[in-house]
Amino acid sequence: MAIWFSRSRKIAHFLKPKISPSEFLYKICPNYSNSSSFRTLSGENCRNPQAFSDYSTTILSFRRRWWRPESTRAGEQVETPYSDDDYEDENQVLDFPGGRVTFTPEMKFISETSDKRIPCYRVLGDDGYPISGSKFEQVDKETAVKMYESMVTLQIMDNIFYEAQRQGRISFYLTSLGEEAINIATAAALTLDDVILPQYREPGILLWRGFTLQEFANQCFGNNADYGKGRQMPIHYGSNKHNFFTISSPIATQLPQAAGVAYSLKMDKKEACVVAFTGDGGTSEGDFHAGLNFAAVLEAPVLFICRNNGWAISTPISEQFRSDGVVVKGQAYGIRSIRVDGNDALAVYSTIRAAREMVIREQKPVLVEALSYRVGHHSTSDDSTKYRPINEIEYWRTARNPLVRFQKWVHKNGWWTDDDESELRGSIRKQLLTAIQVAEKTEKPPLAEFFSDVYSHLPSNLHEQEKSLRETIKRHRQDYPTDVPL
Repeated sequence: MAIWFSRSRKIAHFLKPKISPSEFLYKICPNYSNSSSFRTLSGENCRNPQAFSDYSTTILSFRRRWWRPESTRAGEQVETPYSDDDYEDENQVLDFPGGRVTFTPEMKFISETSDKRIPCYRVLGDDGYPISGSKFEQVDKETAVKMYESMVTLQIMDNIFYEAQRQGRISFYLTSLGEEAINIATAAALTLDDVILPQYREPGILLWRGFTLQEFANQCFGNNADYGKGRQMPIHYGSNKHNFFTISSPIATQLPQAAGVAYSLKMDKKEACVVAFTGDGGTSEGDFHAGLNFAAVLEAPVLFICRNNGWAISTPISEQFRSDGVVVKGQAYGIRSIRVDGNDALAVYSTIRAAREMVIREQKPVLVEALSYRVGHHSTSDDSTKYRPINEIEYWRTARNPLVRFQKWVHKNGWWTDDDESELRGSIRKQLLTAIQVAEKTEKPPLAEFFSDVYSHLPSNLHEQEKSLRETIKRHRQDYPTDVPL
């Protein structure tokens, strides 16, 4: 079958002139209806399954190669490196699964790198003014102010919870400092019906969707009001109400899951997509490659967002991969991709809006690489000054701060004042301190919750474990927390 095209004189006859797909189908099936889609055929021969099977491989091959819908929407121009001239001689092509391949007498290896790096889409300059000639999605006053307020709230929340961990009030914390724009601008560009599969630096999505500061505090303190019933580490948020899958510590496991969730949305014909996050370190996991390939082959409506913040804990991207970042990996799997300045809220917002529209309209995945920088330590278990210079951190914290840049733009539009800034920061800080006090005083989940919510009827081995645990606690009560009801 691989060289069936070359052997068929009848088909080869129609390949020599440059004809359109509809003309080609009409010649091999005269009763083909030009107004129908490529998958709809009429006529006696075409309705005959046996007759149709003879042409199915040809039709599908031509459909994939010729049918390239063009888009005039901003950010959707797609380059097609092949022309019809490449296929004029039927003796120089191989009709291989996935599309036709031309032969060449020249032995030439594909270069490991391109001459130029993939450019990074940006809208706002460091001065807060849009770059000359930049095209972006317009943002109204209400949305812009909410975006900025949410970015400030996320920053203050990170700082206060980080200090709470240092005081021994919670066991662990991890910040999104330096990556606030990716969080909030992405959330603003999505709808509440879009399903989020996060990594662990995306609390801003929940914040935007209405997750309260008290709910964040309840989870970090693992109290009785925590939706996870205290079973998860701090910052492992989750909310059915907000279409936000519970965070899982193992890196990149959410990516193959995202392809499956997206395929279910496709089957249900939902006007929504899945948004899956990972970091640059996650691209070294096998699940990254499995997830992207799965989504591409199934044509699942999933938007993959990689926060390339320069560091996978202590591993710099120079030791993570030799490719031009992450954006180039999409093409290898047949996925449309774009690189965006992750510290530019307007650029991220415009990119995600355009990408989401593509994903839903075309029911295909898109990969977004957002370039940013992890200003904070990897977590409270890390001291990043041991492996990167302090002046590098300080540069990104000040000169490349996403809040400062977006605040300049909002201020220049007359939508924000210094008084607004002072009032907001004071209010958020007060709300957070109150939320922490309430969370600390709230009772912990009872011991029995350790064993619930997995089986409808608790099996005997878990009954034995619970009994053993209770006996151990009675013998060594001083070694166990007193605020956990037995």
